[in-house]
Amino acid sequence: MDLLTAILGAAARETMLFAAAGLLIGGIDDLIVDLCFIVHRLSGRAARLSVDTLPQTATPASFAVFVAAWDEEAVIGEMLATAVRRFDYPDYLLYVGVYPNDPGTIAAAQAVAATDRRVRVIVGDRDGPTTKADCLNTLWQALMRDECAGRVTRAVVLHDAEDVVHPAELTVFDALIDDHDLVQLPVLPLIRRGSLVSGHYADEFAYAHSIQQPVRAMLGAAMPLAGTGCAIATAMLRGIAAERGGAPFDASSLTEDYELGLHVAERGGTSRFARVHDPRDDTLVAVRAYFPDSLPAATRQKARWMTGIALAGWDRTGWGRRHAIADHWMRMRDRRALVSVLVLAVAYAAVLLWPMSAGLRWVRSMPAADDRLADWLLTTTSLLLVWRLSIRIACTGSAYGWREACWALPRFFVGNLVSLIAAPRALHRYLRLLRGEAVVWDKTAHVFPDQAAVTPT
Repeated sequence: MDLLTAILGAAARETMLFAAAGLLIGGIDDLIVDLCFIVHRLSGRAARLSVDTLPQTATPASFAVFVAAWDEEAVIGEMLATAVRRFDYPDYLLYVGVYPNDPGTIAAAQAVAATDRRVRVIVGDRDGPTTKADCLNTLWQALMRDECAGRVTRAVVLHDAEDVVHPAELTVFDALIDDHDLVQLPVLPLIRRGSLVSGHYADEFAYAHSIQQPVRAMLGAAMPLAGTGCAIATAMLRGIAAERGGAPFDASSLTEDYELGLHVAERGGTSRFARVHDPRDDTLVAVRAYFPDSLPAATRQKARWMTGIALAGWDRTGWGRRHAIADHWMRMRDRRALVSVLVLAVAYAAVLLWPMSAGLRWVRSMPAADDRLADWLLTTTSLLLVWRLSIRIACTGSAYGWREACWALPRFFVGNLVSLIAAPRALHRYLRLLRGEAVVWDKTAHVFPDQAAVTPT
């Protein structure tokens, strides 16, 4: 055997073994989550919820809807106007946080506020961008001033400046918030036709909010918030604010929504992930919005999520309550992103090296090596991959229909590409944070959908 063939063969085998071992561990981890969900469904305890079967309250609670906005001139006006038109609920105020050096966003928000008293535009004291959490704290202070004036609010609802709200959203929160400190609705990304990047978000959220989050709730693990479409009891936020000098949202965090959900659990709070259907049109009560549809924007967003959850979030939140095995397991899943990317990169390298090594052996009439371990790993991980893709396609089909389900397979590889590019960026940003760089709002440009896309499907 010549040196080149030996080196290529060794490289192909070692990369394949490393990748296969990593994929085996990750595949079994995912399989256990899926089996937990299936068992829960078969047990009959995961009954389909409908708005008309939820508990009825004698007097509707009052809600404060927080929308933090920086450089959102293009979408904030349409978002606010659509929200007040769609919310089918009698008692709420929309608080919009803006910055004094963002006149375009201020003007767009104030134009809607001038026509509807339920919209309040709150201009912060400092120029932007700071962080989203800092802007939310400005809204919290405005809410506390209103409470001093006599308005009592049962819960704070979080939304982003590009969100399409569901008409029954606040009704669901009203029915559930008395028994829980947090209520999170599903997020259903809108899909731009022809954009595989945009569509891969739909696939990922369809799985996360159809299977992963329900399993997390079923096991009693802490539930991180999605940052939108969630309600937090005002009493809980008031307690957190007392701990933090009057600011319930951590302005030093890149992913304040994720951390807030974990912190509420550590304080003994209860949470609910609510998948509820509206019988009027059989739609899922969920938040709909466009996510990035270009590779640079998607990798930038994914890098922020990786940095805030898998790296900085690990430093900041640790492993939570002692002996809470399910919670530790779920936090481990949250933090495996960068390791998964490393395994993925090596797997793609193995895919390239293996046929090169086999081809070289064939050209030189050399017999293939007998490697039973490699064969077993390859077969097992292939079966796990088929399972994973089947579950992904099924979740997408359930949420978006069979046409989008057909696109879930090519979008799986697009999602892998986004993660591969985002991981080095996340590591670089984390190192900058360790060197003391200030945390600032790293947001992407948003687009509000046209009227056809606003209608839930």
